[in-house]
Amino acid sequence: MPIVNIQVTRDGVTKEQKQQLIKGVTQLLQDVLNKEAHLTHVIIQEISTEDWGVAGEQVAELRKKGKI
Repeated sequence: MPIVNIQVTRDGVTKEQKQQLIKGVTQLLQDVLNKEAHLTHVIIQEISTEDWGVAGEQVAELRKKGKI
């Protein structure tokens, strides 16, 4: 039973985009690893940009500065 965890920043990822990710990852596991869709679990976690850091700074602050 594959379990895939996708982490994204909480920045307007739509319900439809999440559904596309779930469907696409499930299909990929079927195609590459021959895993059955009904046994494949996909978890999407949204993380605040204040709780995500890059190069020693919070993503929220980097975005305010226009660095990312």
